[in-house]
Amino acid sequence: MKKLSDLYENSEDIIINDIKTNSKEVRKNDLFVCIKGVIKDRHEYIHEAIKNGASAVVASKKIKVNVPLILVKDTNKELIKLSKKFYDYDSNLVLIATTGTNGKTTTSKIIQDLIGDKCGYIGTNGLSYQNTTKEIRNTTPSPDRLYKYFKELKDNNCNIISMEASSEAFLRNRLDDLKFDIGILTNITEDHLNVHKTLKNYIDCKKELFKNIKEDGASILNVDDKYFEEFKKIAKGKILTYGKKKSTLEIKDIKLFKDKTEFKVKYKSKLYKIETILKGEFNVYNICASILALLFLNYKIEDIIKKIQNIKVPQGRVEYLNFNQDYSIILDYAHTPDALEKIYNYVKNINVNKVISLTGSAGGREKEKRKYMGKIVFDNSDITIFTMDDPRYEDVNEIIDDLALLLKPNNYIRIINRKKAIYKALSLAKQNDVVLILGKGRDNYMAIKDKYLKYNDYDVIKSYFENKKSDI
Repeated sequence: MKKLSDLYENSEDIIINDIKTNSKEVRKNDLFVCIKGVIKDRHEYIHEAIKNGASAVVASKKIKVNVPLILVKDTNKELIKLSKKFYDYDSNLVLIATTGTNGKTTTSKIIQDLIGDKCGYIGTNGLSYQNTTKEIRNTTPSPDRLYKYFKELKDNNCNIISMEASSEAFLRNRLDDLKFDIGILTNITEDHLNVHKTLKNYIDCKKELFKNIKEDGASILNVDDKYFEEFKKIAKGKILTYGKKKSTLEIKDIKLFKDKTEFKVKYKSKLYKIETILKGEFNVYNICASILALLFLNYKIEDIIKKIQNIKVPQGRVEYLNFNQDYSIILDYAHTPDALEKIYNYVKNINVNKVISLTGSAGGREKEKRKYMGKIVFDNSDITIFTMDDPRYEDVNEIIDDLALLLKPNNYIRIINRKKAIYKALSLAKQNDVVLILGKGRDNYMAIKDKYLKYNDYDVIKSYFENKKSDI
C-alpha cells in the first residue's frame, strides 16, 4: 500500500492498494494502468475500472474522469517503472532466468530444489517458495504481477529467484529494465511461430535474455544445440557451457533406466558420477545446466551432486503416477515435435510391453507442426488416441485431422472429450504397458473459445481409479 503522492510528484495523498491492468480485477483504491495489449487497448475500460473502485488512472490519452488522471507518454513502459517503485524492487535479488523451447520448467525447478528455501520459483508451474505454491497466469508474468511476486519472495527471505523467461515475454517487453545474474539456454526448436511468425524472430527474442546478463554474471549455453554459436556471439558475462561436446561441464556415459538415470560429468579434468530419479537424456541436460548455475554461485560440485539425489520430479514432466496399477502411467507436458521425440527416445530405453499414447494440439497455435506431432506419436505407439488440448476457437475434429494428415485413415482412435479419451487409454492398458498422457502436464484449465474451464489431467486419471474402486 502506498499513496499516489509517493508514486507521482504533485499528486493527491490518496491511498493506492494495488496496481491493476485488467478493469474486471480492479478493487477499491486500486491504480488502473491503461496499457495497450496485442488485441485490447485498456483505455477503453477506464470507466469500468473506476466503477469497480479505481481511485486513480494512468493513461496516455486525456479522458474526462472523476478521479486523478496521470498522463504519460507510453503506459506499457510506465507500468514497468511504476511496478518497480510500488513493489520496492530490490536490485540485489539474484535473478536466474532459463529460456529455450523445452526444459525451462524442469531446469528452473531443479535450481530451486538444489538451492533450497532461500530460492523462489516463477514459471509454468506457478509461484513457489518453501512450502507455498500459487497458480499464476503466464509462464513469465506481466510487470505488475512479476514485481509483486518478487516482493512476496523477498518478504519470505528468498533472495534468489529461479524463473522461466518465455520468448513471448521478451516480445511483449515484460522483462525490460531487468538485468540477470545468470541466463540459461536449454535448446531451440521451432515453437510459438503463431506469435513470432518466423524462427528468426523467435530466436531473436530468446537472445534478449543473454544481452541483458550483468557484466559480472554468467551465460550458460548448451554446446550441443544447433544455435549455440549464434548465442555465444551475443552472450554477456562469463560463458559457461554444457553438453556432450567439449565444454565447461562435459556429459558422458548416460544410462537410462525405468526408475532412474545415471551419467558422468567431466569438470576441470575430473570425472563425477551422478544418479537421479529424473528420467531421460533431456533431463541430463537440464541437470547439467542447473549444476553450472550453482557452480557460478560458488557451490562446490561435490555438494551439488549430493543434493541431486534429492531432486523431486517436477509435476507434469515425465511424471510417473502410481494408483497401484500393474502398468505405467506417464504424465508429460510435451507439445512440440522435439519434446515428443525426446520422451519416446526415453520410452525406447525402458522395458515395456505396449505403448499407448494420448495427445492433442492446442488451437490457435502453429498448424504446420501438427502433422509431424501426429506422425511422431503414431510411429512410436502401439495405440494412438487423438483428443482435445485447449482448442480455443478451433474445431477439435479439424485439429485431429491435422494431426492425422500423414497417417492412414482409421488406424488411430479419435475421442473429442479429453476425459473420455483418458478413460479409454487407461481401460486399454495391460500389465507392463505404458500409457503416455501428453500435452497438458499439470495445467489446471481447458481453453475453449475465450473461457478457461477448470480441468486437470491428473484429476481425471485419479477419478478413473476412484470410479473403478467403487465399481468393485
